[in-house]
Amino acid sequence: MNITEIKGGVTAAKGFEAAAAAAAIKYQGRTDMALVYSEKPCHAAGTFTTNLVKAAPVKWDQKIVKESPYAQAVIVNSGIANACTGEEGMGYCKETAEEAAKVLGVPENAVLVASTGVIGMQLPMDRLKKGISLLKEAKGSTLEHGTAASKAIMTTDTVNKEIAVQVELGGKTVTVGGMCKGSGMIHPNMCTMLAFVTTDANISKEMLQKCVSNDVKDTFNMISVDGDTSTNDTLLVLANGMAENPEITEENEDYKVFAKALNTVNTWLAKKMAGDGEGATALFEVKIVGAESKEQAVILSKSVVTSSLVKAAIYGHDANWGRILCAMGYSGAQFDPEKVDLFFESAAGKLQIIENGVAVNYSEEEATKILSEPEVTAIADVKMGDATATAWGCDLTYDYVKINADYRS
Repeated sequence: MNITEIKGGVTAAKGFEAAAAAAAIKYQGRTDMALVYSEKPCHAAGTFTTNLVKAAPVKWDQKIVKESPYAQAVIVNSGIANACTGEEGMGYCKETAEEAAKVLGVPENAVLVASTGVIGMQLPMDRLKKGISLLKEAKGSTLEHGTAASKAIMTTDTVNKEIAVQVELGGKTVTVGGMCKGSGMIHPNMCTMLAFVTTDANISKEMLQKCVSNDVKDTFNMISVDGDTSTNDTLLVLANGMAENPEITEENEDYKVFAKALNTVNTWLAKKMAGDGEGATALFEVKIVGAESKEQAVILSKSVVTSSLVKAAIYGHDANWGRILCAMGYSGAQFDPEKVDLFFESAAGKLQIIENGVAVNYSEEEATKILSEPEVTAIADVKMGDATATAWGCDLTYDYVKINADYRS
């Protein structure tokens, strides 16, 4: 199985276009609306926040993904989340879809919408509608068009996030490309996370949804910045079939190859979000190995990666391993603390910290050096079986509090 990373994002796959526009939704002097568009109808799949408080765009998209025969366009705005906006919020989604349908020449029920930003504010629909016309005028299929769209959806993100890969399916080259935003209120449980993936793969709607639902368990649902599950978390995947590979209608070898390509894209995007956590200076990866079951490994890894005390220690480059063992202990998963081995690893090397639950004679200086890298991994072996899981997060810094103390200003 050969997966090749190529330069690009949502416009890398055949038939897809993107655009960005400055509509002054909330921000001034920057782009704040994005379009993803396919020249042909797409099978659509999605996963969404499990927060009981769901933003209007989430409810709209859930309905479109479930009931509409196809989708062809996604309209995204940043700055205002259109969450906790009552009946007006659902009205905004309908108005957005109606306007996009008119401007782009697609059915209203083929338009997906997404919003990110401040909760509780009402959308300025006059500006948003004008923005849709600007998006149509600006849309195109180049790498630059995709990059512009990925920048327009940013809020507190410090970098845009986009990737594309190619694989062979049935003798045809198939491309999977994606973009996402997310920096704070990141604790997906399905991520404020928005992710959009496009592919020219020919795959049935049922198989696409199955693939997406399975994949988020090991990608977007394994990251956390601050433990807060957003009201707007949305992952949308559009497949237009333009690669003309034999349609994937069952879990055959082509399905497995496509699933791996999607996993490569989603893993990369998820890690970029975790590493770009608000105020973060390091991506923090937690690997649980030797677990009795996948479920046990997931619970343990997520407990460690979400611990504020562990995250603070990573920021301080401090090998405070007791905090990791503590976080594992209150996770609810059963294990024997006196059998745990723990290692820290980064580009600066790998170092064992504890063996069978007790500290080994390690160098604090070397540990600090390893923990001072921009990507740091903690590996805990619980010696109970062969199951593993990996979670991603980031360190906890002073800037996280500063950013979120004045987010609405």
